[in-house]
Amino acid sequence: MAEQWTSEEIDRVIRETVRRGQTDAEFRKLALKDPNMAVMKVAGRGIPESLKIKFFDGTGAHVSIVLPELVADDGELSDTQLEQVAGGGRCAASCAASCGVTSTISVGLPGVGAVGGCI
Repeated sequence: MAEQWTSEEIDRVIRETVRRGQTDAEFRKLALKDPNMAVMKVAGRGIPESLKIKFFDGTGAHVSIVLPELVADDGELSDTQLEQVAGGGRCAASCAASCGVTSTISVGLPGVGAVGGCI
């Protein structure tokens, strides 16, 4: 299992991955095909299993919809939700389960502006 990352580490690595994807055609192909491997090449380590990353080519329109975690029929909170409540932690990869919104990273692209929401 990969070690946990801070929001700052994730942000830095994603920004560097995007930058390399803009200037290196082979790396761009890798990022589109195998985002985890592209991020690993930049960071030198694997991403947490709970973090899902997907890069899209910048042409055309893309819509990504994140379904929240399944809610238990018994009305009890999951272990992840309990940890967030008990620790008062900031939402990260499981934000959809705890606050009903998607977790994304804001990445400013030249001529496009910022993309994304909270991490």
